[in-house]
Amino acid sequence: MPLSGDSLSPHAFRLLEVVRDLVEGGEGTIAIGAVPAEPVAVEDEHRIQIFVDSRTVLRGGEPLELTRLEFDLLLFLAQHPRRVFTRIQLLSSVWGYEHAVARTVDVHVRRLRAKVGETVPLVTTVYGVGYRLADDAQVELVGHVHDQPGRVL
Repeated sequence: MPLSGDSLSPHAFRLLEVVRDLVEGGEGTIAIGAVPAEPVAVEDEHRIQIFVDSRTVLRGGEPLELTRLEFDLLLFLAQHPRRVFTRIQLLSSVWGYEHAVARTVDVHVRRLRAKVGETVPLVTTVYGVGYRLADDAQVELVGHVHDQPGRVL
């Protein structure tokens, strides 16, 4: 689309005016094309953004300091919403082994919840079974997730 001259349609001309006003006023950001590879802050304090490629997690636009296993656990649950996993399944899928104490999962879930904040719904305990991503968790996966770029949950 040409960005100057008389060949602009009235709609395109108006769109460019609005974009110029937003950018010049410092009120907006313009992204064209693919999902950004770098973290972009989102202000909702309950929203969790997982940047898969850079292994970065933001909560309400603020970075969370997660351990490797906390990140892997969160990513695994976010990739499988509404599915319940036993502790043994999580040990096998996230940790890569089954011969550890199953309560290890409980400790990591507790630490993950503490870092994210008690007011943010994230991991639900299914008593007698295991854990799953909370139904009302606001999680966004950004980046390449099993060849699904920019998947939003």
